[in-house]
Amino acid sequence: MHYQGTIYRPPSEANSILLQVTTGCSHNKCTFCGMYKGQRFSIKPDAIVDADIEYAATHFPHARRLFICDGDALIVPQQRLLNILRQIEEKLPRISRVGIYANTKGLSMKTVEELQLLRSHGLGILYMGLESGDDQTLAAMNKGANAEKMITMARKAKEAGMALSLTVLLGIAGPERSPVHALETGRVLSAIDPDYVGALSLMLEPGTKLYEQYQAGAFAMPEPMALLQELRTIIEHTDLSGGLFHANHASNYLPIRAKLPEEKARTLALIDAALAGSLSLKPEFLRAL
Repeated sequence: MHYQGTIYRPPSEANSILLQVTTGCSHNKCTFCGMYKGQRFSIKPDAIVDADIEYAATHFPHARRLFICDGDALIVPQQRLLNILRQIEEKLPRISRVGIYANTKGLSMKTVEELQLLRSHGLGILYMGLESGDDQTLAAMNKGANAEKMITMARKAKEAGMALSLTVLLGIAGPERSPVHALETGRVLSAIDPDYVGALSLMLEPGTKLYEQYQAGAFAMPEPMALLQELRTIIEHTDLSGGLFHANHASNYLPIRAKLPEEKARTLALIDAALAGSLSLKPEFLRAL
């Protein structure tokens, strides 16, 4: 496989074929993210993508899932992306689901009908970074979209029949804005009603704009208990019709996995126990990106 740079994929795609169609991220301006710094966004030539699909068909013929990399590959023009999905259908007939990273920019460039066509050719799940439902926090992190646009684009994906997995970031608003960030994030998650929500705790990465702000004293990291309270508030104010909310990423202090709404009360009680000191949090040295 012709991989360029560091390849990233969601934890749930650990056993998937990783097909790199783009390099980097077309936005690449989020203050907290260092994933694609120094890497120019590009769409790889068809010949290379075709060769990688042939390689996967030869070496992983029994694979059931495939993930299209990199950062926001949904931005690939419709016909090119459709051709890639058709090749996957033809060469890898056992693939039951294709996943891809998406952002509001990529979603805004495709109609519901175009998304439905992609869905009919195997694109089954979109992974989208919400990070926060608070407009002030979104602007501060240079996310490139406000809460209303996040809701509109995510709903478009759901209307097209896509499964939707959203990530939110604990701590991204800093200590003072934390309560608003948590409340608004719960509100936006409820408005979107995704299939999956993944909560990650912010870990400051050297080389990012946010790390520079932290070093200069312009941004402060909330304490672990404050992050836990933030998680509690988000879950308390998130109403899903049957989604999975998980906070079991390596960055988090307390692993959570809950089906909402039926396990909300149990999950809030678990967090309350941790806040009261009855449950131990993950030691700092075990946390990781």
